[in-house]
Amino acid sequence: MSDGIQWLMDGNTGREPMVGVVFARGIDAHELAVRLGAPQGPGGDAMTDAEVCDLDVEAYRPGESGDGVVRVGEHAGWAFAIEYGHCESLSRLEEVSREGVEAVYYSYNPEHPPTIVLYARDGHSICGFGLGEERVRWGQEPDLLVPDLVAAQILTADGTALREDESDDDSDRERRALAVFEERFRLSLPQTVFTVARLPVHAVNGAPAADFDAVCTWAAANGHPVPDARLGLVPAGLRRTYVPPPPSGSSASGTGPRGRPSASSTPAGP
Repeated sequence: MSDGIQWLMDGNTGREPMVGVVFARGIDAHELAVRLGAPQGPGGDAMTDAEVCDLDVEAYRPGESGDGVVRVGEHAGWAFAIEYGHCESLSRLEEVSREGVEAVYYSYNPEHPPTIVLYARDGHSICGFGLGEERVRWGQEPDLLVPDLVAAQILTADGTALREDESDDDSDRERRALAVFEERFRLSLPQTVFTVARLPVHAVNGAPAADFDAVCTWAAANGHPVPDARLGLVPAGLRRTYVPPPPSGSSASGTGPRGRPSASSTPAGP
């Protein structure tokens, strides 16, 4: 338990500042991925954080779901899933927590809206709040953690307002609020998940790129590693190297349709 989760607030995960992590107690890491939207069966090969960040995850597509990928593991009695792209974990948290499972969602945001923490159990959202906005709470038992927040000198004794203390730094107050979740539910995540750890990867949202099969065929023919079909995503390095086939009806030899010389290959007249 030496790691805890407060270190996530430092934003030193080595990648984009917004980080989402789902914790689940009562199921294993693979089942957590499935409840977050992954298909049944094995996921992709284990990858580091840097390797997943190199995939062409298109998180936003107008009018449709973007790509979402999670890396999953288990630590300190909890399964965990780290989000990449458009994962929709918040809307799926109650599904994650069905059948007596406990689930916690942490989503870090350095700006506004604030970093949020939410606890669900047995298919229901129980309690949660935004760090720095603890007087506004959600869930079926929104006041469940009020005694802990009062003891941490975040809320006034009646739990209705933030405690005023000129010596308080905002970041310190937010860290104490996150510590309430960490300590109450005994949450911990090793910092190695963002450095050297290789973890199983699952696609939980989106669809393969339209040219995924063509890229795989080209990669195999040209001695490049073939992308994992279970994820349907192309590494950025391979995407840059990939040479798409010429458009239908043209060729690299300078001939036009039906083998006729193209304009660019026809000798100029005298």
